[in-house]
Amino acid sequence: MKVEKPGRRGFLRAGVTAALGTAAIPFAMPTRAWPISTAQEQAATAAGTAARIKIDFDRKIGVIDRNIYGNFTEHLGRCIYGGIYDEGSPLSDSDGFRKDVLEAARGMHVSVLRWPGGNFSSGYNWKDGIGPKDARPRRWDTAWQEEESNRFGTDEFIEYCRKLGAEPYICVNMGTGTMQDAADWVEYCNATTNTYWANQRRKNGHADPYNVKYWALGNEVYGSWQAGHKDAADYAADALEFGKMMRWIDPSIKLVACGGPGVEWNLPVLEKLADIVDYISLHHYGGSTDNAKEFQDARNFEKQIGVLDAVITAAMSRSRKKERVAIAVDEWNIWFRSWFHRGDNHMLEEVYNLRDALWVASGLNAFHRHCQTVKLADMAQLVNVIAPIMANATGIVLQTTYYPLKLYTDYCGDIALDALVRSDTFPGAPDVPYLDVSATTDKTNGKLTLAVVNRHPTDAVSADIVIEGFNPQASGDLYEINGASLDATNTFANPNQVTAKHRSFSGAGRNFRQTFAAHSVSVMTLRG
Repeated sequence: MKVEKPGRRGFLRAGVTAALGTAAIPFAMPTRAWPISTAQEQAATAAGTAARIKIDFDRKIGVIDRNIYGNFTEHLGRCIYGGIYDEGSPLSDSDGFRKDVLEAARGMHVSVLRWPGGNFSSGYNWKDGIGPKDARPRRWDTAWQEEESNRFGTDEFIEYCRKLGAEPYICVNMGTGTMQDAADWVEYCNATTNTYWANQRRKNGHADPYNVKYWALGNEVYGSWQAGHKDAADYAADALEFGKMMRWIDPSIKLVACGGPGVEWNLPVLEKLADIVDYISLHHYGGSTDNAKEFQDARNFEKQIGVLDAVITAAMSRSRKKERVAIAVDEWNIWFRSWFHRGDNHMLEEVYNLRDALWVASGLNAFHRHCQTVKLADMAQLVNVIAPIMANATGIVLQTTYYPLKLYTDYCGDIALDALVRSDTFPGAPDVPYLDVSATTDKTNGKLTLAVVNRHPTDAVSADIVIEGFNPQASGDLYEINGASLDATNTFANPNQVTAKHRSFSGAGRNFRQTFAAHSVSVMTLRG
């Protein structure tokens, strides 16, 4: 048998694979969720001993980037047209934006808004979407098999971001588009020069540059469903040239490489692009009607983050760049009930239940735990299409998944703490505890926020909470997301089956016990 020595990439891949085959993934799982394991502890639990949450203020993981609370809008179904943008509706403002959707989106404090796709971006010519609306061409969108009016384009997207208070994040076309198209788009948005595309922006009524900071180098280019899909080597070579051209227009922009489903894509892409990109993307869609499977998926999502983190570590070891490439989880959500019905204007309109809200909260907890590497995230999508907000001609309903997004942005701090959690686990899933916890504080160490997800389908769980390095006041605030069962949903007919309710609690201290209701998300705030 002929044995060949591995090249540099083979060596790095072997190292990554070896690392992932052990329990020790570098920087992967700072928060420890330890199941009760010994016979004595199991017996004590059966007798009523509580779970355990321990917080030490000396054990800080790092700063949470508020860009993890982003969202995503794509020209797909009723997300744009009939969602955020509804010309002629009595519920829209003078610019055509639905006021009720905008107000609800503001309630989630969306930090970054990604656009125009998604799959749509791989066939989108941004130049069709500028200038007088009535003069814009109608096009056939091959991604979703729909007519595209182009009445919502770059200028409308930027205006929406301004009204929302979000940073715009644009995904360039690396399918049918060229590097010149991408560079021209950066010029249109950001340039102050006396040049053609900057002057076109001015001609269209926008004298000041938009200063779009975040730019994705294509979407899911690894997939055969994508226009112009490529293998990792071809994508990386093209992305390098796209990125160079775009940076030559505006050196200050942040670039996001297209991440793929595994090491075989991500490692060669990062080896080629680590010196030019700031992020690599990760996409995850999950969900199940089975409790254990859905929360096992949440655990797998976190493992996926850890795997990509390890790949970044391997690639950066050979890079000249000092600043580490971060992870942009720029598509993530529950998505398994609705599927593609191309040409159906109501496709992908998932109706979420309480179980899905607990999954979303578990995902946000994972972002907190991995704050050293997850620096940007965009839930897919904002309205109607797999979304926390649903709209029709007469109003909106807030889906169950809306509430964790709102509570976490309202109350969680900017510093992640390393929480030790001991909890029973799902039967047959020893790495999936019933309690999932993230702990945060502020820059002054003046507040502790615990975000606790009790994923048990029927039972409340009591936890002994131990705090070191912080003396909390005896009373605090608790915001609980819950409903009658894990299958509870919010619909236009019954919009308040799952809500977030506030109550005060007392008896807190450096050691106290707190009971978390079955199938709930509890965001607890304690001040020193």
